[in-house]
Amino acid sequence: MHTRIGIRREDKNRWERRVPIVPSDVKSLNAAHGISFVIQPSPIRACLAAEYEAAGGLINEDLASCDVVFAVKEIPLEFIARNRTYVFFSHVIKGQTHNMPMLARLMEQGCNLIDYERMVDEQGRRLIFFGNFAGKAGMVDTLWALGKRLKWEGWHTPLERVLPAHHYGTTTHAKDELCAIGSAMAQGLPEALCPVVFGFTGYGNVSTGAQEMLACFPVEEIAPSELAALMTGRGARDHIYKVVFKEEHLVEPVDPAQAFELADYFANPGKYRSAFHRYWTSLTVLLNGVYWDNRYPRLITKDQLHHQMTGPVRPRLRVVGDVSCDIEGSVEFTVKATDPDEPIYVYDPIHHTTVPGVAGCGPVVMAVDNLPCEFPREASEAFSRALTPFVPALATADYQASLDESGLPPEVRRATILWHGKLTPHFAYLERHVARHLKAT
Repeated sequence: MHTRIGIRREDKNRWERRVPIVPSDVKSLNAAHGISFVIQPSPIRACLAAEYEAAGGLINEDLASCDVVFAVKEIPLEFIARNRTYVFFSHVIKGQTHNMPMLARLMEQGCNLIDYERMVDEQGRRLIFFGNFAGKAGMVDTLWALGKRLKWEGWHTPLERVLPAHHYGTTTHAKDELCAIGSAMAQGLPEALCPVVFGFTGYGNVSTGAQEMLACFPVEEIAPSELAALMTGRGARDHIYKVVFKEEHLVEPVDPAQAFELADYFANPGKYRSAFHRYWTSLTVLLNGVYWDNRYPRLITKDQLHHQMTGPVRPRLRVVGDVSCDIEGSVEFTVKATDPDEPIYVYDPIHHTTVPGVAGCGPVVMAVDNLPCEFPREASEAFSRALTPFVPALATADYQASLDESGLPPEVRRATILWHGKLTPHFAYLERHVARHLKAT
């Protein structure tokens, strides 16, 4: 029986201020289940050490007494201790090369690895996530980028008043400011810019959060099928247009005789190709929030962008808010991730180069890879609320037994990548990625 849990200090970068469990939940877990917590000190954490101490937590650099350790982001190799259970976003399930040394070390040390990203229900829906706040912060940063880009082009709009998300501190403050700016936008945008169209790929937590922030502006939603007709005129000046794209709009079967079927696409993505070229050239802004790995077609390739930028009619696309931030992934010209203090760059499709800021040939890319950090307190509180119901089972599981007999609920067992240092059957495919790393070293 384990009744002491460690909370690791986040140190991936200076923006990572989130926590997996907030002080109020530390207090309630201790009162209801007798679980004690040891929290590493941090100079930047959104929740202060004094708050944890008031909740009954112990502030201590040493987590050696904790057999279960929670974190948010990846942990360094030197922190990994033998036979520990670690719960965090490991970013290994796509075989990410940069995290294979960490996975190999966890295996070598006989550790258990549980990943929040794979804590899903029986329908595969994620239960613990920051995605909604990633969408909210991503939308604010994307609006800021659009205002900056338009100003560089010579257009003065109320969007110039938008600030990056971290300047607002809370989503409430951000919404209040955006609503004021939205009222000014209702007075009319420059006719030559219209219609201003925001496209959203995906309809999950990221997209929902982003659309919530955009709703502070005057918005009219149209279907993807209505986009072509909208492009034949100028469109309204007193509002912007929103289009939400689902899988049926993003891809099509390679075989023209085959109809699109969602289940078949997920099971056999190689049978499909991108169809998004029908839409993206008509967008002013793309907010990308889809899950992607290399089994799936890309939404926009570098070659497609190059072709459009060198053709007779240039695309209208000015800004891509790539919240998914898969490097050279669904949006292939997202070539690097950024930080909140320098969140954007222009990708030049002619020379295949990037320049920080908004000036240059090509679309502006917003590619911050830890967007929820811009609303750290709120994001942590929501995450902690979702995680807390699973903490008692994680604290009291039998980690000497087999995974099936550990006492962990099915949602946690599905999220277990390593058990006693071995890849669980569902994640056995990662063996080849680890082997490739070990061979290279």
